[in-house]
Amino acid sequence: MVIIIIGIDIGGTTTDAIALSDGKIEALISVEAGDPVTAAAGALGKMMETLGASLDEVEYIASTGVGTGHLGDRLLGIPLVKVDEFTSIGTAGAYLSGIDKAIVVSMGTGTALVRVDGDSISHWGGTGVGGGTLLGLSKLILNISTISILTKKAEHGSLGTIDLTVGDISGGPLNGLPASATASNFGKVADDASDADKALALINLVCQTIGVMAMFAARANSFSDIVLTGKLTSIPQVKDVIEGVGKLFDVRFHIPTHADYATAIGAAIHLYNKERK
Repeated sequence: MVIIIIGIDIGGTTTDAIALSDGKIEALISVEAGDPVTAAAGALGKMMETLGASLDEVEYIASTGVGTGHLGDRLLGIPLVKVDEFTSIGTAGAYLSGIDKAIVVSMGTGTALVRVDGDSISHWGGTGVGGGTLLGLSKLILNISTISILTKKAEHGSLGTIDLTVGDISGGPLNGLPASATASNFGKVADDASDADKALALINLVCQTIGVMAMFAARANSFSDIVLTGKLTSIPQVKDVIEGVGKLFDVRFHIPTHADYATAIGAAIHLYNKERK
């Protein structure tokens, strides 16, 4: 097997790598982020081991993410091309979802919003609310610093003891808003709220904030579709929270396959398409 491109995304928490052969994804791996050069080299080495391939089968490396600026023009002797992170996010969103007019959201340590309209890709905005927020608040409130433990805890939680709803205030629906709509995150914290309730409410807070911001960006561009990517998309509770936001504001959210590796995929696809021209 000839590997055309390895895409590497050097993030603040993890470094992802994907292998692309003839425009198709062959493998995906992730390693803990550290020193950018060490992380990139480690991800490349782990990918070669996963594929059972050698470095001379790799034609190019497409690198993106916050740590890519620390790399040179070669990695372990392989030509390295740096791809803008927002271009990578937008390219991946369109490629993975098959939608070429959408707001693509990268739900990582923070959150980036990217506008995609055909071949036009641009950074629309973002927020510091993201996975880092979720972990930080989880550590402060629950002394839990691992996403998997937090999401497991949240499986048995209820928002009824934490969040204030429209129904709590008005006694029912209000001006087209259903009674179940959130009026205030953490606005009704009961004395007997369990840790499971708090865990679910934290996930709900972060995901609703991201979903509403993405909805505003979509409306500003007269788009109906929002593509979610990034590590937070793998959290089990995300789908239900985001679907609730979509129904409330009449927008369509999509979480494509491999969404959690999207930025690395986008870098590789961008370079692959460029090399084919």
